[in-house]
Amino acid sequence: MGRLARFGVSLEDELRARFDRRNARMGYTNRSEAIRDLIRECIIEEEEWAPGAGEAVGIVSLVYDHDHLELPKNLTEAQHRRHALIVTATHVHLDAHNCLEVLILRGAAGKIKKLGEELVSRRGVKHGKLVLTTTGRKLR
Repeated sequence: MGRLARFGVSLEDELRARFDRRNARMGYTNRSEAIRDLIRECIIEEEEWAPGAGEAVGIVSLVYDHDHLELPKNLTEAQHRRHALIVTATHVHLDAHNCLEVLILRGAAGKIKKLGEELVSRRGVKHGKLVLTTTGRKLR
């Protein structure tokens, strides 16, 4: 970690109390680390996922009914078309009909975002989420 700089933040009492409760629930021992994490998150969203930003990482989770027409086949075909982006994929049978598929993607930020959004938006996906993150190389 580089040299630290101190700065003040003014908050209404209610907002500060809510922030402190959140931090306690999450296990933060001080506000500074929580604020650093929030700032890192803003930087990742702004810089790491900008067009031409370089290599990034994404996690896609999909919950779907495997009996839904052609969905499992369509998901597999989409993954094969973009296999170079997929580091790993895990398939879990949640019950007799519902499945969870989790993919870890790595590559150009724009390509990851495009594939993740394509998979999440497929008809028949009950719930899908794309989480965009960083390789960590640019963070301290």
